[in-house]
Amino acid sequence: MLVFVINCGSSSIKYQLFDMPEKRVLARGVLERIGETGSAVLTHRAGDGKWNFEVDAPDHRAGLDFILRTLTTGETGVIKDLSEIKAVGHRVVHGGESIREAVVIDADVEAVIARCAELAPVHNPPNLMGIRTARDVLPACVQVAVFDTAFHHTLPKKAYLYALPLELYEQHGIRKYGFHGTSHEYVAVEAAARLGRPLSACNLITCHLGNGCSMTAIEGGRSVDTSMGMTPLQGLMMGTRSGDLDPAVLVHLLRNGWVADAAELDRLLNRKSGLAGISGIGNDMRTLEENMDANPRALLAVEMFCHRVRFYLGGYLALLGTCDAIVFTGGIGENDHIARAVVLSGLEALGITLDADVNEAMIRGRTGAITTPDSRIPAFVIPTDEEGMIASRTYDLAK
Repeated sequence: MLVFVINCGSSSIKYQLFDMPEKRVLARGVLERIGETGSAVLTHRAGDGKWNFEVDAPDHRAGLDFILRTLTTGETGVIKDLSEIKAVGHRVVHGGESIREAVVIDADVEAVIARCAELAPVHNPPNLMGIRTARDVLPACVQVAVFDTAFHHTLPKKAYLYALPLELYEQHGIRKYGFHGTSHEYVAVEAAARLGRPLSACNLITCHLGNGCSMTAIEGGRSVDTSMGMTPLQGLMMGTRSGDLDPAVLVHLLRNGWVADAAELDRLLNRKSGLAGISGIGNDMRTLEENMDANPRALLAVEMFCHRVRFYLGGYLALLGTCDAIVFTGGIGENDHIARAVVLSGLEALGITLDADVNEAMIRGRTGAITTPDSRIPAFVIPTDEEGMIASRTYDLAK
């Protein structure tokens, strides 16, 4: 069965075409700058080939039409006809409390995604747009939604409630939901396999570190706490998001008129903070590390980032009591040996002994342990495969 996985952002479509159940990737790519001034740009890969196109894509419908033509025509094509695609899997960020697993999309599911747009305004609206566009363009396909929040539905009440009047949860759903669940689940399954035991017998700390960052404490294979909250803003310092801060700061900013309104406050916290806000030169960790010696702000941003990760790591070690492995994934987690070294160095008393040489050699695309053989708690680098997980969930429901 051919399964088409798409992840729609506000101005982008990421996609992969899978041959299931072997999970063989036939093609992949990303279309960026949809609806923006000038042409959109498609980067498409199939086999050993890579192509770049300028695309007239004023909206997601036009963008998806072009992607599907690319899959079926010329040297970029990998299938003869769109009828060969039997199912479409969609990444959806927020499913609220009512959706706890991957589901075939119907009107009720769409309504939940729309309602949750208030909690994930950057992500759910384009996710929903992608669902509706794919249904129009591929009407014969089963459409499946896989939710970032689903893996975290095992959080206990003591972990997901905020210390606010309980009525705010009961009447308005104000609580921690957690995100990156598909990634945390995938690397947890892979880590359990490396440990040679079922996931249900594992306590793990998974660290998804990229432009968006989150960590999860997994006990007996179930998420019991996670760093992101009601929205993806809570928790670790991220590329452009602030992460944790004193909530009185928000009151102070508004009361003194330093931000004009809630919309400006949202932009400040989500778009202008984090690594970019501290460094002043951007949110790419590679750039910051290249400039650490000459730029004190770049050094400070890296130090703050690693400090936050260590803080959560210590808290989750205490929460779990025993830990079978730590897992790094995401763009920074998989590729940045400097950040991993700062996070894990000096933790021998906690049972974590970093192998500095192995860690430095663990470059893009590689996977394995970065701790010494005698480390009581191993630390792994495991590249995430959210699209592969979405394809598997979609295949299971569609077949």
